[in-house]
Amino acid sequence: MKLLNRSALSVRPTQAFVDWINALEPTMGDDDLTLDDVERESTIYLIPEMDAPEALHAFVHERYAEILETELRAWEEDERQWPETLDWSLFQTFLRFEHSYLAIDLDDDTALEISEVDDALLLDNDEA
Repeated sequence: MKLLNRSALSVRPTQAFVDWINALEPTMGDDDLTLDDVERESTIYLIPEMDAPEALHAFVHERYAEILETELRAWEEDERQWPETLDWSLFQTFLRFEHSYLAIDLDDDTALEISEVDDALLLDNDEA
C-alpha cells in the first residue's frame, strides 16, 4: 500500500448531464440512460494535496473548463454537439464533485505509470 502525494476529486454527473447525453441520440424511454448508469462511469481526478475547502473550491473553479470538456468528450467527441456555453454555471448544472484528502494505491504489484494525454492529438489520430 502506497500513500500518494495527491488528493482525489470524484466528478459525478447530475440528472441534467444525463438528460443532455440522452438528447444526443433520442431513444424510446426504456433505452434512455439513467443517472445510475452514467454514475458508474464517473471519473476520479488526482489533484494536489489540499485540506482547506476554500483551496479546493478555488482549484476546481480554476480548472472547471478542463474537467467539463473532459466529461463532455467522454460521451460526445463532436464539440458541435456540446452545449453552446461552457461556463461555471454549466459545470455546476452538469456535475457535482466530492473531495478525498488522501489517495492511497492498494496495488503493491504494479508500479504507477504516467502518460501525458493530448486530446487534440488523439482526435487527429482518430481521423487519419
